[in-house]
Amino acid sequence: MGKSESSRRKITGKELSLQDELNIKLEALIEMLDYKGLLSKKEFERRASMKLHEISKARAFEDLEQEM
Repeated sequence: MGKSESSRRKITGKELSLQDELNIKLEALIEMLDYKGLLSKKEFERRASMKLHEISKARAFEDLEQEM
């Protein structure tokens, strides 16, 4: 194996998008906090869902107001 072959980076998987990478890191953090008892994963998911719904609804109203 030549020098150029040994210095090449081996591809071990598909490259992830920044969004995928952030989602995976956040999920790992949530799991670690849940495991250590610092956070309830179920409560986090419930609150996050409520917040996402709230923001989604607010943005929909903003879009409606702009159309008027």
